[in-house]
Amino acid sequence: MNNRFITPTLLVLISLGFLSCGGGAVITHDAYPDVQVAGAMKNVMWKGELAGIIRLEDIENKEGLYGIGPLSYLQGELLINDGQAYVSKVVSDTTMMVEATFDTEAPFLVYGNVTEWQAHELPASITNSKALENHLDTLTKSYKRPFVFKLKGEVMSADIHIQNLPEGSKVSSPEEAHQGQTNYKLGQEQVEIIGFFSTEHQGVFTHHDSFIHLHLITDDKTQMGHLDAVAFEAEKMKLYLPVK
Repeated sequence: MNNRFITPTLLVLISLGFLSCGGGAVITHDAYPDVQVAGAMKNVMWKGELAGIIRLEDIENKEGLYGIGPLSYLQGELLINDGQAYVSKVVSDTTMMVEATFDTEAPFLVYGNVTEWQAHELPASITNSKALENHLDTLTKSYKRPFVFKLKGEVMSADIHIQNLPEGSKVSSPEEAHQGQTNYKLGQEQVEIIGFFSTEHQGVFTHHDSFIHLHLITDDKTQMGHLDAVAFEAEKMKLYLPVK
């Protein structure tokens, strides 16, 4: 083609055609990646599917990776926090072991990647997990759901648990699944809470009466587990939502 016949408009069209045919990539940032779900809580609790179905090491993209779930055979808890995986196991009624490792499996897991966060102040009325759930539902009507979120700051108190199902146990109900569960009480602690929100996944990765699933880890990485109850002062806690 003779260059004198290439108008500016034609040049733009040629460039766009080149990009769309693989000569380059048009990068968009419409939203964070979709949350991924492996397995389902209800299959573990009601069907006794306790074996690991996802190996954490096999998750390819670990940049900004977050995830929560139980350890296979319900013998511990899992947390992935910003690309690092942690496993907690019961040692006694008052002590636990927390290890940083991806060498483990889960019977169900919810996980997603977030590399950009937006910090939000919490209203003074948000002092527990139920108030937080309601606040999140109101605040994120325009967000793509489900999504991962986190909180950082100081809790006044918290109740966490670690699953500790006796080896060889059979499970066909939530009551049987929680045999051996060990509960721990925390006082004032600097913590990070990783959560997943959805109104469509009850029984999959949230309980039937909740839209959120939360795991807590202390700043010193010595305590981690499923968060059952929490009390905090809003001014001492920051909420982080993924950039949409």
